[in-house]
Amino acid sequence: MALTDIELPPARRPLIRVPERVKAWLASDHGKAQRFAGTAFIIRVASAAVVFLSQILLARWMGSFEYGTFVYVYTWLLLVGDIAHLGMAQTAQRFIPDYAQRPSLDGLRGYLIGCRWITFGLASSVAAAGALLIHAIEPSLDKNVVLPLYLACVAMPFYAMSFMLDGIARSYNWITLGLMPHSLLRPIVLLALIAGIYAAGYPINAVTTMLALVAAVWSTTLGQLLVLNRKLAATVAPGPKSYDVKAWIATALPLIMVWGCYTLLTTTDVLVLQQFRPADEVAHYYAASKTLTLVTFVYFAVAASAAHRFAAYHVAGDSEKLAALVSSSVRWIFWPSLAATLLILAFGKPMLWLFGPEFTDAYPVMFVLAIGLMARASIGPAERLVTMSGQQRICALAYAVAFAVNLAGCVALAGPYGGMGVAMATSAAFVVESVLLYLIARRRLNLHLFVWRPGRA
Repeated sequence: MALTDIELPPARRPLIRVPERVKAWLASDHGKAQRFAGTAFIIRVASAAVVFLSQILLARWMGSFEYGTFVYVYTWLLLVGDIAHLGMAQTAQRFIPDYAQRPSLDGLRGYLIGCRWITFGLASSVAAAGALLIHAIEPSLDKNVVLPLYLACVAMPFYAMSFMLDGIARSYNWITLGLMPHSLLRPIVLLALIAGIYAAGYPINAVTTMLALVAAVWSTTLGQLLVLNRKLAATVAPGPKSYDVKAWIATALPLIMVWGCYTLLTTTDVLVLQQFRPADEVAHYYAASKTLTLVTFVYFAVAASAAHRFAAYHVAGDSEKLAALVSSSVRWIFWPSLAATLLILAFGKPMLWLFGPEFTDAYPVMFVLAIGLMARASIGPAERLVTMSGQQRICALAYAVAFAVNLAGCVALAGPYGGMGVAMATSAAFVVESVLLYLIARRRLNLHLFVWRPGRA
């Protein structure tokens, strides 16, 4: 007699259904979204820990001045490398679900090949142009930043390519392959190389650190490319390819406007502060801001698992599932972010002391930046939702407005108020960004994104 044929007491009958319920949850869209978000969350937490540790060690080994110089150059790499692909990296989560939904295997195969070549070619061209620019203005540059800036150009093609590979992997729900190489493995490789240089007795300065960063970027991106190629070969059947480059670029350019303005929002403070204050103060501000922004791993973990689902539900016209995913995503981001922010603020001063006793001077900056971060968290992955739903142009306009607020505020306040001034400007820009994205989602998509009662407007 089968187990299911045995008459059980009512209290025990639900136990038999537990495996079935677990299987049903795992197969459901909600269950998949939670599992992907959980995987991304774990990777982001581990990444945040490794990055935080590496920044502490770099600050200790390099000293404030060299660390500030490295931070300045690295920020330029982040800014230019994030936009060197001209938005191609952001199109993966739009076109791959679209080609799969039609279905159009010819277009899918063409996109998977073409997007990577376009990205690498664009980033290489930008890197070459950057090197020529550095050479042209070298006499006016601080001699300490010249060679590190050249090394940043060497890293740029593979740095930009890692975004493209990440987008492709996440579109297939390969969250680990998408996030781990650049989020976790790269900082581990960098830390290992720097530790080796330090143990060997060589000086740890901006030049040696950038050399280690180049090696870390190249090695992890090439490894990610090899693994992704194998997985794609087993997933997508070989066959003819079609290349709709015009459509790709037309979609990419508004997306890069959004992403470029977002990147500017997160880098302008450091770049402007460098023009008004010494490298030591830049280092102190950077340590404070990056310590607090550890909480953003929550946002990126949820957004990484949800963005392509926003696109898929939008293409399918499934407003019910889209509203449900929006509602859960906002809550998944805000409440953990709030808890993490309060925890970091409570222990902020001893955390900054780990960088060096002088770094604790920047502790008040963290409270100002926390206002902007909580404003962003209160509307969840709004930017991903809006861009994946075809509203990238107006989203780009919203980010342009927020960036203008940020830039004007930083230029006006960096001189008289230093790190506190750029923190006030950055936090105000984040609030403006959040309000505008909330209004766009409500009026264009009929979705209510605020943390209280998120869902349909």
